[in-house]
Formats: sequence, C-alpha cells, structure tokens
Amino acid sequence: MVFIRTVPETEATGTLRALYDQNIAHRGYVPNHTKAMSLRPAAIEAWQKLLSAIRSPMDPRRYELVTLAAAAALRCSY
Repeated sequence: MVFIRTVPETEATGTLRALYDQNIAHRGYVPNHTKAMSLRPAAIEAWQKLLSAIRSPMDPRRYELVTLAAAAALRCSY
C-alpha cells in the first residue's frame, strides 16, 4: 500500500485553501486526486486547466460518454 503525505483540509492555507474551497463548493467534498496533489497547488491548477481544455470543445453528454468509454477500456471499476 502506498501512503502519500497530504495537507488536511483543516490545515490548508492560501492557494490550496482556495482550491479546496472551490472543490467543496462544486462537489461537496475535496476529491482524493486533489488531496494527492495538495503539496503542489500549481499541479492542481495545471490539472484543472488540462481538463478544461479537453472538455471545452465537447458538450457535457459527449464528455461523459468518452469518460465512460475510457473507463471501460481500462477496466476501471469506479
């Protein structure tokens, strides 16, 4: 099992606090992928920009379909 040091929500400050708050406002919680990158807030911002660039030319239904197809191809059970 791998353990990754993260910044707990109660200890987040500055940019990371803003990113955590953004996730909470949008999703209701801070997802694990955000917590995993919590020591590098710039990486979280870069990841969000990449996802935005991928999603921007697609309507939401197509994006979800592509996401589902990719997960099925990778045999992801989540």
